[in-house]
Amino acid sequence: MLTGKKILVGVTGGIAAYKLPHFVRLLKKSGAQVQVICTQSALQFVTAETLSVVSENPTLVHFFDEKTGMWNHHVELGLWADAFIIAPCGSNTLAKMVHGECDNLLLTTYLSARCPVFIAPAMDLDMYQQPAVTENLATLAKRGVTIIDAEEGQLASGLIGKGRMAEPETLFSTLENFFAPPNTHFKGKNILVTAGPTFEAIDPVRFIGNQSSGKMGISLVEQLISLGANVTLVLGPSHVDVPQNCKLMRVTSAQEMMDACSSVFPNMDGLIMTAAVADYKPKDYHSFKIKKNEDDMVIELVKNPDILKTLSLNKKENQFCVGFALETNNIEEYAKKKLNEKNLDAIVLNTVSNQTGFQSNTNQVKIFGKNNQSLETAIQSKEEIAVIILETLNSWIFE
Repeated sequence: MLTGKKILVGVTGGIAAYKLPHFVRLLKKSGAQVQVICTQSALQFVTAETLSVVSENPTLVHFFDEKTGMWNHHVELGLWADAFIIAPCGSNTLAKMVHGECDNLLLTTYLSARCPVFIAPAMDLDMYQQPAVTENLATLAKRGVTIIDAEEGQLASGLIGKGRMAEPETLFSTLENFFAPPNTHFKGKNILVTAGPTFEAIDPVRFIGNQSSGKMGISLVEQLISLGANVTLVLGPSHVDVPQNCKLMRVTSAQEMMDACSSVFPNMDGLIMTAAVADYKPKDYHSFKIKKNEDDMVIELVKNPDILKTLSLNKKENQFCVGFALETNNIEEYAKKKLNEKNLDAIVLNTVSNQTGFQSNTNQVKIFGKNNQSLETAIQSKEEIAVIILETLNSWIFE
């Protein structure tokens, strides 16, 4: 669940700090990226060098790097992180968090953080029971900070009671549960996604194609993986970064995409076809570069296979198929026609503007379902659009 997640670990002064290298190791073993920030007093209980080794990053303590003079940018740290966990969190840091004090890098980063924040309090029994401490914990909880409650046991003072920092395994499982995919119908499903354009060769150096980047498809793949789906991605010519946790099949032409999809579709629970497949290809392929001889040149085109229609018309009862459409006129009419003619469960209609469409990082779509459902989004990032699409499909297809 934590693969690729960026976790900021804040360490404050307290005997429990000696447990933090083990916690960081658990995070790294899970595939998370880890950056550690320590207060000066934390270094009395654990070394910066140890935390640097296990995190594979320099341990940050001061606002400026003592060797290079470079600024440790607290705002960038707060923006970088997917989660910020402060462990152990002593009563001094706890109080400063409540009152907005920022006399060290850890606290300044906390005040800048936009990600979820977790704290694991640790202090002696009597301190943990003090009304000021309990009120501070309640205040942070009301502000949205997740409190990982202290455990009972023998404390550094020799007393036995509540105040021990939760064990590293508990800290780890708290983060893992937080990032666990929600219980959706996509969890455990085998989903085939197509993305990018197809290129149809004219000769060894020329082709017919389009400007599809594949970004929308990749956003859907990333979201499906986060929901626990097993994703097979058939990707046309594209330079987008591909998520690691998917099966990748690279293709160039529409026929290659057809062959790849046909080979795996029988074992899939569903197909989401975002690829912008070329409708036509040159009838004849020239094995040598065509020379420029005449003012005009005619290339005869023939139809490519309709991948989506072929697969959807032959889908099993327990399979679903979702298509994408990009139109410039009569857009809803054409999209709904494709929905019906291709036996789709839903179709996503892309809009074309200076903020949406090919190569753009944002999109705006209208989604139509086979049971006359419809939904229109605002212009949002393709990552946000992917979330909306899958939430909508989860409701419409599996209702």
